[in-house]
Amino acid sequence: MQRVAVIGASLAGLHAVQALRRGDYDGHIVLVGAEPHYPYDRPPLSKSVLTDDSVDESRLRLRPAADPDALGVEWRLGSTAVGVDSLPTGDGPARIRLDDGRGKRGPVVEADGLIIATGARARPLPSSEGIAGVHLLRTLDDALALRAALISEPGPVVVIGCGFIGAEVAASARTRGLDVTIVEAAPAPLLRVLDEAAGMAIADLHREHGAAVHLGVGVEEITTAETATGPSVEAVRLTDGTSLPAAVVVVGIGVIPNTEWLESSGLVIDDGVVTDETCLAAPGVVAVGDVARWPNRRFGGRLSRVEQWDNAVEMGSYGGSRLLAWATGRPVEPFEPVPWFWSDQYDRKIQLAGVPAPNAEIVQGSIAERRFVQLYTDDDDLVTGALCWNRPRQAIMARQLIGQGAKTSEIRDALS
Repeated sequence: MQRVAVIGASLAGLHAVQALRRGDYDGHIVLVGAEPHYPYDRPPLSKSVLTDDSVDESRLRLRPAADPDALGVEWRLGSTAVGVDSLPTGDGPARIRLDDGRGKRGPVVEADGLIIATGARARPLPSSEGIAGVHLLRTLDDALALRAALISEPGPVVVIGCGFIGAEVAASARTRGLDVTIVEAAPAPLLRVLDEAAGMAIADLHREHGAAVHLGVGVEEITTAETATGPSVEAVRLTDGTSLPAAVVVVGIGVIPNTEWLESSGLVIDDGVVTDETCLAAPGVVAVGDVARWPNRRFGGRLSRVEQWDNAVEMGSYGGSRLLAWATGRPVEPFEPVPWFWSDQYDRKIQLAGVPAPNAEIVQGSIAERRFVQLYTDDDDLVTGALCWNRPRQAIMARQLIGQGAKTSEIRDALS
């Protein structure tokens, strides 16, 4: 394997490159990134970038990319993969077509091994594109544009979607003293991740800090006013007829895996790139990070696509090693991590170790005091996850114990 292409120059792709070099791979690596920036940290985009006007790209760049020459890679930033002519085979290399971002067909990258780390993009609200004042948040440029809007438009802010990103943006806007309203179509925030009681605790947290929260109602349309430069947001009309005045609208309704460029590749695409339990999507092809969907044996082998910072680090590192193992014929253990996620909102640190399950039990503290530990157990009474509010030590313990396969009684006693 003389040449490796890593498509996606963010957290997972960068850690895959590091793993290749740690594994003594001395071949050529080309690292392709759609954004013009060197790899940077994304969690601050919804938090400190929006609340601290001094935070810029230099403070966000990931440490391994601080010296771009140190990794010995060929950087192709500002280039987007648009298609695959072939995957690596014994008869020839992978051929990935690029677009240089200027509407011209860029060069074809050839490689003996391919790591897919193209991540995901923010899901837009239908019919909202081209309206000034409507923002998505996924990239550094998105965050800087939103921060500029929050500074220049001190009017009402409407956040559509109360997932973790939407909730963090709402908290940041309230920290700036802005009038904030959150709109969530589900009966409680984060029902895809948390149980209803924990989700309602997030809604109540925002209400306690002065934000208005509308639950169980959707968005009918974004109404606009015509300006010299085109339509500009004026209000958000909800499905119950409520009209919310808005100077800034932030849409946080999930993400879409960046897989369109792979549609004719022959890989299995289903809400991401589907891989085996070792992140191998095809011979010589590994998928990692937000774009990858794999069967995590630790949690029953169901296909998982995990949109978390920590998973991108672990999976990226694993993926680089996995590609080397494929090239040398070395067997590997499956990738079966205990996911871990955190969200900072106001003065609360919300952490989730593992994955949710149908049964939830508070084992320490209480939701009312906003300091608690909640265990999730499956129908076999096995602990699959722990939600911790302002209990960081217990979150670390929970992750370790779940990873060790500890008994439910042992985990309950340790965390209570």
